[in-house]
Amino acid sequence: MSIIETDAVIVGAGPVGLFQVFELGLLEIKAHIIDSLAYAGGQCIELYPDKPIYDIPAVPVCTGRELTENLLKQIEPFGATFHLGEEVTVVHKQADGRFHVETGKGTQLLTKTVFIAGGVGSFQPRILRVEGLDAFVDTQLFYRVRDPSQFAGKDLVIAGGGDSALDWALNFAQEGPHQANSVILIHRRDGFRAAPASVAKMRELCDALQMQFIVGQITGIDTTDGRLTGVRVTGNDGVTRLVPLDMLLSFFGLSPKLGPIAEWGLGLERKQIVVGTETFETNVPGIFAVGDINTYPGKKKLILSGFHEAALAAFGAAPYVFPDKRVMLQYTTTSPKLHKVLGVETPNFDD
Repeated sequence: MSIIETDAVIVGAGPVGLFQVFELGLLEIKAHIIDSLAYAGGQCIELYPDKPIYDIPAVPVCTGRELTENLLKQIEPFGATFHLGEEVTVVHKQADGRFHVETGKGTQLLTKTVFIAGGVGSFQPRILRVEGLDAFVDTQLFYRVRDPSQFAGKDLVIAGGGDSALDWALNFAQEGPHQANSVILIHRRDGFRAAPASVAKMRELCDALQMQFIVGQITGIDTTDGRLTGVRVTGNDGVTRLVPLDMLLSFFGLSPKLGPIAEWGLGLERKQIVVGTETFETNVPGIFAVGDINTYPGKKKLILSGFHEAALAAFGAAPYVFPDKRVMLQYTTTSPKLHKVLGVETPNFDD
């Protein structure tokens, strides 16, 4: 297989990785983007494609799917090459300063810069460890909601006490296209890690008999003819109750794994990559980290923070890509050069 030469390789196709393509494109830096998922969007698509996001500047509300679709449209002019369903296994610095990047599927690239935008790394849901449950994964037991319509009209049990558990419980309990026949929320204690407004709404729906909340832990299952028909819930009083169901949704958070990134010689702090805030470069010159995977004093894990980091990282990368060229800050509103890059007409402000 031939080696692909490029200016930049972006590891991670979530919102920040996609916006990194845009910021690099404005500086005429060509990029290839690699993600272990089979589609772009990262956590926005994998975990909450239909959940509303309210803190994207100038966009009052959008879903994770809509944000991804708009970012993909925004970067179209730059012709980035995607390698989806591939995990980067090797990043090795060459004698000439470039990086040899290789994926588990054998794709090889030679790049001047590397941008790690891998969110929390390779993330996997924390498994509900109850004997016999594994046999029902993706048929009656779900750790993610990809298609809400498949739960409409069903008797649902939702386990967990964080935002995902509460958000989906509220979604399926209330009137709408995805309303379930019944919703029972199970959590080990009568306290939650979710937004207080969601908890208050859940209690309101319970009082109105639109859903139920049970304090306890799932300790066993019931099956009939190879189908999951119920879970056994042991309460704090020591009593075990049988709760019937059609489908079980489990949300106990994610277990982030850096995977091969941990072997690349980068400075790490609590499984996050340490960067400087001028260009978000790591301790390895030419490798940058943006988004949730990096850490620095005052770091806030917000999409908009990642967008800011991507902009400064692009300017930090420019000297590696164009060592003999002075890169000036230009504005997409007024720059004819950027208009050409974006494929738009330069407006005539004298008209």
